[in-house]
Amino acid sequence: MKATLAILLLLLAACNSNTPPASPTAQTTPEETHVESVTKWSTHTELFVEFPTLVQGRNSRFAIHLTRLDSFRPVLKGTAEVILAFDASPGATFASQSPSRPGIFGVDVKPSRSGKARLLIRYRGESIEDSHDLGTVDVHATPPPPHAEEESETSEVSFLKEQQWVLDFATATAEKRTLASSIRVPAEVEPRPGAWADVAAPFDGRLRMDRLPALGSTVREGQTLAYVVLPANNPTDTTGPQLALQEAETMLALATKDAQRARRLTEGGAAPGRRLDEAETTLALARARLAAARERIRVWNDNRDASGDAQSRSFAIKAPLSGIIERVLCAPGQAIKAGDNLFYITDPDRVLVAGIVPESEYPRIRALSGAELEIPGQPSPRRLNRLLRVGSVVDSATRTFPISYEFDNRERLIAINQTVHLRFFFGSAPPGPAIPESAIVDDNGSPVVYVQASGESFIRRPVRLGDRSAGMVAVLSGLSAGERVVVRGAHLIRLASLSGQAPAHGHVH
Repeated sequence: MKATLAILLLLLAACNSNTPPASPTAQTTPEETHVESVTKWSTHTELFVEFPTLVQGRNSRFAIHLTRLDSFRPVLKGTAEVILAFDASPGATFASQSPSRPGIFGVDVKPSRSGKARLLIRYRGESIEDSHDLGTVDVHATPPPPHAEEESETSEVSFLKEQQWVLDFATATAEKRTLASSIRVPAEVEPRPGAWADVAAPFDGRLRMDRLPALGSTVREGQTLAYVVLPANNPTDTTGPQLALQEAETMLALATKDAQRARRLTEGGAAPGRRLDEAETTLALARARLAAARERIRVWNDNRDASGDAQSRSFAIKAPLSGIIERVLCAPGQAIKAGDNLFYITDPDRVLVAGIVPESEYPRIRALSGAELEIPGQPSPRRLNRLLRVGSVVDSATRTFPISYEFDNRERLIAINQTVHLRFFFGSAPPGPAIPESAIVDDNGSPVVYVQASGESFIRRPVRLGDRSAGMVAVLSGLSAGERVVVRGAHLIRLASLSGQAPAHGHVH
């Protein structure tokens, strides 16, 4: 903070010491001490212009500052024109073909008559054609007597254009918006149901692997992670499945013959219908046993390692889902028991974000209209669209209940078990002025904004804040719609107000 303040003071000093000389043709007299300043905004540019009292037959030097509103940087080239029109005449045009310094044009205006005149400033350059109407001004026949400058009732902070242009600075207009009523709660990131798995050892044996899977590595569903080498006397070798297959085939053959016999007896009236029903039930069970035995043989063959010497006793452990290996609980050559956890895999592409909501908010759930996720390090929150669950049971210890949304996490913006924040929206509040959250400055615990009174003057304004949504915050009091506030660099304005050094005004370019 001290470094930022030192840079700011250096900029203030540089702006004061580098004021360019006046035009050689300009006449400077004691009567020209009063300087008018006007600030205007259009779609493309901000105009801040300073000029002395206009007097017939005398040069008045206009210092025209033009800022691009798409970048808040000075225009670097182009033409600036000052048009002074009396009555319905086209008016006289005074122009500068290029800026004397980035963003600043010096234009000498010499009125040919006195009276009421319409004043316009036009700019052409950098693919922009812009016009600012400054309204009606007085052109005096003779220099008016000097008069004391009126003191502002509010304390304004000066922050010159030369400072704004070289710092991270921007302004925006307070817009009248309808923001939904909302609450902000902590939340936890969890894997989706079915998107995680503990990979366990299926049999007793010794673990063999070509390479130990690395933590954080990506695996595909069905990818082989390791092998279990079974003992020679392991009852789960291929002898058991083959025997079960033969038994199932034999039982199916017997059940088929018995069902045929029962059908003939029943049709001939020699046996009741129940006899046929029992035989067909036995036949269906025999078919099911045969299908299960065949599936067991197929799984065994699919997972059996066909490359080793003991190929009939080596069983492949495969990833049950695609994802990231979060834990490795084994080592090559390790003796394992059936059921031992070997790996933990999660799929972080789509995750659950579960908000921890106080029980007092439960009556508002029927009006829940949406949610957004605040991600650390991201400039704006992300809207959540898929509501998965609203908890119906309040935790007896924390007196909270969960509201869970699904989040597309393919960009890896959040991590499993990370603590984040959710904002839930309930209906709509009355419309009112709203500004970006970045405009809010914490001034000793109180929220304030800096309102742009003119191109180089700002007013500290305490505000009372309301609901927030999508990076915007409602202002309940202290600000009106249409007022322009600093949304980037507001802390620099505060530093300028605390520095105790007021930069000199009166640009003469």
